[in-house]
Amino acid sequence: MSPNPHRIPPWVHPALWTLVGLAFAGQHYLTSAKVGAPVAWGSAIMGSLADWYLFGLLSWPASILARRFNLAGPQWRLRLLLHVLASAVFSLAWILLRSGLAHLLVPLRGVEKPFGDVLRYVLVATFFFNVLVYWVVVTGSHALAYQRHLRDRERRLLELESRLQSARLHALRMQLNPHFLFNALNGIGSLMYRDVDAADSMLVRLASLLRHSLDRGDNPTVPLREELAFLDQYLDLEQMRFPGRLLVQRDIDPALLEQPVPNLLLQPLVENAIKHGLEPLSRPVTVSILASSPAHGRIRVEILDDGAGMPDSTHGTPRREGIGTANTRRRLLQLHGRNAFFALETLPDARTRAVVEFPIPA
Repeated sequence: MSPNPHRIPPWVHPALWTLVGLAFAGQHYLTSAKVGAPVAWGSAIMGSLADWYLFGLLSWPASILARRFNLAGPQWRLRLLLHVLASAVFSLAWILLRSGLAHLLVPLRGVEKPFGDVLRYVLVATFFFNVLVYWVVVTGSHALAYQRHLRDRERRLLELESRLQSARLHALRMQLNPHFLFNALNGIGSLMYRDVDAADSMLVRLASLLRHSLDRGDNPTVPLREELAFLDQYLDLEQMRFPGRLLVQRDIDPALLEQPVPNLLLQPLVENAIKHGLEPLSRPVTVSILASSPAHGRIRVEILDDGAGMPDSTHGTPRREGIGTANTRRRLLQLHGRNAFFALETLPDARTRAVVEFPIPA
């Protein structure tokens, strides 16, 4: 079992009471010397530590009572009355223990007195101070409990936020997978009228691709190398649909192959280029896939095609942007927020480019 990071180490309590005892010992020593009734330094330390170690001993049941009957909970008036009574019991218990200790081991200020006289003296001199110590212990226990509550609440909020983000990413992937599957099956269906053997081969490739997709799981990111391997399987399918018309070029920085990228990042962008750039034409179209690092700690991925081009925008959104690219935009926002960049644009040479840039996770 891993240690609780919020648990106070056991040595803290005796160290705290020792420091308080030494502080009061120094005050008693200096005050006694000032009024002309000096005491030995050893006696001052022994007497003060006896006082405060007893407080430390009694603070354990007091703190347990404070946690059990928190004043911030319901029925606080009844609990307040309980703590008033407990403070009196705490004070009387300290008085009895300290009087017995003074009678047997550590005399008060070095004066020998009968036990009854010592008891009466300690009762009058310390009762209300002891009550005050009890309330300091209760207040401290309440403060620590409140701090733990805030930390636990913050941890739960972070866990909920992480689960919500995972759920959103999963929902986006579930939206994307049926879309991709529908397009692939639609392509196989149209191919069956032209080449049954090719359609059968595509079905085998599609089954392999879907198996690969399931094996990847729901991880939000995968190494770029794995994402490219999945994309190669998809491109094999598309090249069977468009024999001789889909040309692919790659320019991948080898240093980026093991860097994490959003799961299923490239396939929807390439699918968008094929659907809108290649399908409307009868000529060959080249799709280029580039991955580079324009700045330290960032990855830039570009998908370019020299196909049909991109129509004019409608209400500021390119009409070429379909489910896949819109989904990619939302997933990047979920994973990286404003640190990610996505654009779909027409270059001066009439090629269409989808560009994604995002930080490499630390």
